Amino acid sequence: MDAEARSLADPAAAVWAREHLAACGWAAVFTAAEPGQPARLGRLVLYRPAADARRVPAQAAAPETVERVRLPLVLPHGGGARTRTVEGWALGPGEALALLLDLPDVGVHPSLAGWAAVARRALELLGEGRLYPALTSDTYTTWRFGPPGARGKRDLDALAAALPPYAHNLPVPPADDRMVRIAEPAVLVREFCDALADTLPRTPAAGWAVPGNPYADRATALHPRLAEWAAEAAVERAAQVGVELRVEPPAGRRRTFQAVLQLRTAADPSLVLDAAELWADPGRAQHLLGPHTETETLLALRRAARAWQPLTRLLAEAAPSALRLDDEEATELLGDATDALRAVGVRVHWPRELVKALEARAEIGAATAPGATVDTLLGRDALLDFSWQVALGGERLTEAELDQLAEARRPLVKLRDQWIVADPKLVARLRRRRGRELAPLDALQAVLTGEVEWDGERVAVEAACAFGELVAGLRDPEDRAPVRVPEGLTATLRDYQKRGLAWLADMTRLTLGGILADDMGLGKTITLLALHLHRQEQPDTAGPTLVVCPASLLGNWQREAARFTPAVPVRRYHGGERTLDHLAGDELVLVTYGVLRRDRERLAAVKWSLVAADEAQHVKNPYATTARELRALPARARVALTGTPVENNLSELWALLDWTTPGLLGPLSAFRDRFAKAIERGALGTDGDEEAAEEARRAAERLTRLTRPFLLRRRKSDPGIAPELPAKTETDHPITLTREQAALYEAQVRETMALIEKSDGIARRGLVLKLLTALKQICNHPAHYLRETGPLPGRSGKLALLDELLDTVVAEGESALVFTQYTQMGKLLERHFADRGVRVRYLHGATPVPRREEMVAAFQEGEFPVFLLSLKAAGTGLNLTRATHVVHYDRWWNPAVEDQATDRAYRIGQDRPVQVHRLTTQGTVEDRVARLLGAKRALADQVIASGEAVLTELSDADLAELVALSKEFES
Repeated sequence: MDAEARSLADPAAAVWAREHLAACGWAAVFTAAEPGQPARLGRLVLYRPAADARRVPAQAAAPETVERVRLPLVLPHGGGARTRTVEGWALGPGEALALLLDLPDVGVHPSLAGWAAVARRALELLGEGRLYPALTSDTYTTWRFGPPGARGKRDLDALAAALPPYAHNLPVPPADDRMVRIAEPAVLVREFCDALADTLPRTPAAGWAVPGNPYADRATALHPRLAEWAAEAAVERAAQVGVELRVEPPAGRRRTFQAVLQLRTAADPSLVLDAAELWADPGRAQHLLGPHTETETLLALRRAARAWQPLTRLLAEAAPSALRLDDEEATELLGDATDALRAVGVRVHWPRELVKALEARAEIGAATAPGATVDTLLGRDALLDFSWQVALGGERLTEAELDQLAEARRPLVKLRDQWIVADPKLVARLRRRRGRELAPLDALQAVLTGEVEWDGERVAVEAACAFGELVAGLRDPEDRAPVRVPEGLTATLRDYQKRGLAWLADMTRLTLGGILADDMGLGKTITLLALHLHRQEQPDTAGPTLVVCPASLLGNWQREAARFTPAVPVRRYHGGERTLDHLAGDELVLVTYGVLRRDRERLAAVKWSLVAADEAQHVKNPYATTARELRALPARARVALTGTPVENNLSELWALLDWTTPGLLGPLSAFRDRFAKAIERGALGTDGDEEAAEEARRAAERLTRLTRPFLLRRRKSDPGIAPELPAKTETDHPITLTREQAALYEAQVRETMALIEKSDGIARRGLVLKLLTALKQICNHPAHYLRETGPLPGRSGKLALLDELLDTVVAEGESALVFTQYTQMGKLLERHFADRGVRVRYLHGATPVPRREEMVAAFQEGEFPVFLLSLKAAGTGLNLTRATHVVHYDRWWNPAVEDQATDRAYRIGQDRPVQVHRLTTQGTVEDRVARLLGAKRALADQVIASGEAVLTELSDADLAELVALSKEFES
């Protein structure tokens, strides 16, 4: 027992354990004191959780207060577990507490982190005075922890349940190889709390403050004569009296609410006494609640007064029993004050029938005349009424009752023979509830998100009457009345394409526009052609349609129109002889984004019935020239076609919807403040930040509700969409760098990081992007990075694997698409394949349009087996279903772009299984970013955080970790 004479904690022991054990991933388990011994003799034992945990390796000289021990533990063994004796280091409660409150930032085992969480909560509860003196069964003086209270018990139970098995893997009988059980974590948590309670009061100063008190002495002491007293103390502590407040309304001559003080004991929760009975008959109250009822009541009331200041008035009374409340205090008790008192164990009771809250909401369109047309609801000069509706118990208040509320001068008002809570903010709104009107798109935004901003606050809102009917019809894009398939369409539409046609017809009829965002290959082109025919059949919507698309898709649109709508005149507005003379009323005009930039004024002179932007992600930057020229084209309706409405950030979604439905999402700055910032923060990861994660979730839900009516998104994997598509297999190929690649990689990291650490602002961001590009080029091939033309074989792990894959593809008579984001790498691969005798073509951004179309046709006819493609130039729009293999030679920063490229082969019309190969160099920045892509792919339906640009904002330390080369992956 000599150790008991030492100080509360040996700082050297805690520091030693932190540096040599905690930072090295050692696990921790608590072993309680032997039966009959004081709780402070328990120990926190740190041990190695690995398979070789039987023996403790030599450590730097351990302080004397750290004891080397051997103990049996249950550890994994084969497919199960078995008991083994291991060696470890034992810390007393003081040293353990010092360690647990100062754990290192990295390397901490989950079991040790779990005990640290228990220690922190136990300290909070002990700080509230939750401990009492007791004696062990052998009459040693000890302090016990408790009672923890309902909230404390709930917290400790949750922490115990969260402890991993390594934190409580002490064997309990029977402990043999046939059946192994481990200690209950809740039992160990209680014993650990007892150990802290028995240690903390025994500081060196305690003996001086209370001389001769055995409960302040640091040495273990036997005191049989205290047994009876300690038993009484424990019983009194367990029977602690608690106080509650019962609120009563004004009655008789009393014109105010009052809070009546009540007493309750944990020993008999059903027994409740008003405090007035305690002072009127102390003997009876003490008989019912315990001998120290008066003291416990005052102590509990003092704790409550610290949580809610008005209760201090009760403490000033000789016999505190009831507190008169002004209106402000009564209102506080309905909200924040109740929460504060609950936190200290004081409940507030409002009789259920006493106070009812008003249900308030805003309504838009409530005064609109029944039978209003779309033109009157959504017309350019239309305004919609905004009004407040208030209900009590599900019944709407009358205008007279609203006036009575608006004139109220107190927050608690009696209405319909009931006391109700009149929120001052609501009363203020009701006083000025008339005279507000909203523009149609502002009203749409409000009712679709379910909230509107009023005086800087977001309030719930609903649509009513004719406007409500219109909104109800918009909410589900696929819930539309079917339209007849136009007679001029020489194709059979699938069911999902018919639903898409009905949605497009409805949205363009309403002049609201929309985004058809189906997966690539699901037939957006044929759906748009069907829409053109449908609009020609309606007198109000007939007229020419303009389709704006990338140059590589002009031929595809022309072929598809000739095939599916042969009676529709098609004009290819491209080349030197382009003209719009003698334009037919039902003509389909095809134009590229490049020609749009040059001929916008000529195109704007036509009264287009419909303007469609194919591969609309090309205008995702609202400030680019192409986007500005597209916005300047007048049209009765606008439709965007894209498989990736969001590629990099939510501003792209704003740009598309602001073109199809101008004003729906408001100004870009307001959109970013309200939606994008919170959502993109969540997409980047909010580990440990629950508030930020919840904010991102709520913002994403609001944005989804707002955009859902205007964005129709179907995937190939959706049930019933494309069941005839064959299987798609995706394989990630991990590749090891060659020695040359590893040397170049490390040199580039070392040299550029030195420059980055000395830079800031735009110069730093530029250096980061330059570093990332260089590292990706090195991962591709040293010749790519060094700007060499050769030699290529034997220098790149990627190239070697690609050769193996293509040899197999060609030998089996199949075809492959090989995508690279770098033009120079594509040229190197083209030359390399030619040297190896592989028939190949290379399509990139500089390939003329006629040549592109020739290449596509030749590949589809089987004239060459390997099609080498630039990701940016050929990742969208092309139909290359002859390919059964897709190879991503280098990884793009965004998974949506890779998916688009894959969909060149995996689309409607493909009748053979498709294999997708992604080549990734292990241990490099490419490998680490590839892991992030998985999370971004999962978030793609809602948000995708910025790609390469976001990496420029990493700290120097995080950036160094991202780009560092892992040695184990060098060849």
